[in-house]
Amino acid sequence: MTDKTPDTPTPKTLIELRHVTKHFPVARGFVESLTRQPPKVVHAVDDISLQIRRGEVFGLAGESGSGKTTTGRLAIQLLKPTSGEVIFDGINLEKLEASDMRTMRRRMQAIFQDPFASMNPRMTLGTGIGHGLRIQHLETSQAAVDQRVKDMMNRVGLTPAEAYFDRYPHQISGGQRQRAVIARALVLHPDFIMADEPIAMADVSVRSVLLDLMIRLKQEFDLTYLFITHDLATAKYICNRIGIMYLGQIIEMGDIRDVYANPQHPYTEALLEAVPVPDPDHRRQKPIPRGEIPNPIAPPSGCRFHPRCPIAQDVCKHEVPTLRAAPTGGSNIAACHLRTGDYQHLDPTRAHS
Repeated sequence: MTDKTPDTPTPKTLIELRHVTKHFPVARGFVESLTRQPPKVVHAVDDISLQIRRGEVFGLAGESGSGKTTTGRLAIQLLKPTSGEVIFDGINLEKLEASDMRTMRRRMQAIFQDPFASMNPRMTLGTGIGHGLRIQHLETSQAAVDQRVKDMMNRVGLTPAEAYFDRYPHQISGGQRQRAVIARALVLHPDFIMADEPIAMADVSVRSVLLDLMIRLKQEFDLTYLFITHDLATAKYICNRIGIMYLGQIIEMGDIRDVYANPQHPYTEALLEAVPVPDPDHRRQKPIPRGEIPNPIAPPSGCRFHPRCPIAQDVCKHEVPTLRAAPTGGSNIAACHLRTGDYQHLDPTRAHS
């Protein structure tokens, strides 16, 4: 969480999450119900605040289970927050009626990780891509819908569109399915795209092609992206700013160059150290975090990273750090007592075991 969140979005802000929290209830067993134990929740996202500026690519990175996908779904209201607010272009989405929210969805679309799972296998590509146009009543005739779909298919590289229009998802390759999913998202001409691991399921040989396609389409349609990934090399290629998530919280955030060149949180350092380097003689300079990500049902007290942190001190176990600017300068802010907090005098080499 941050020390202070502005009361109103800046003019350049397209979407803002204000102290957003999402908890999922855990089903209780018979014994727990009988003994009336208190209900448990999964702390998927805990009190995060961020702003995504119009026209930028904002990345969210972290391990599996860090809350990236949940944050993305909260941003476009596929999930309702337990608490907090989502502001889109100055409009509080929590206060919209269902009909108004449906209209708002024209301006925000999603590209999901698995294109096969996110497409209806009984719909042809032409029907599936144009489904949103019919729901939103954006065209008056089927011929107009089909023409708009074919134009978009050509733009994403499904050319000639007539050759793919009547095919089903299982009749094309994985890379072509991902292009179809991109076409479905863009056919409504949205302002904001939530891209959740959009190239993770594609072959390595076509990932760079898909990234270049997304960059070109962003420029053509003046899009804003929330780009969710676990691959920091990919994030460096496409993102302007990035937020690093760990166990439901953002622990570092800033311009991509500052975060990569001068990471302030030990977890960010570990993620960057894990990026493969094409050099057989390269040796890691920083230790990789020990153990696994803790149980989100009962997250650690204090700094949630402290059980795995190589420089953790006693204070890290008890006090929750807040996002603060690094004393070394740069745009990145981090939540670390020993790097940006009030305990920088402590010796980080004497880690608490």
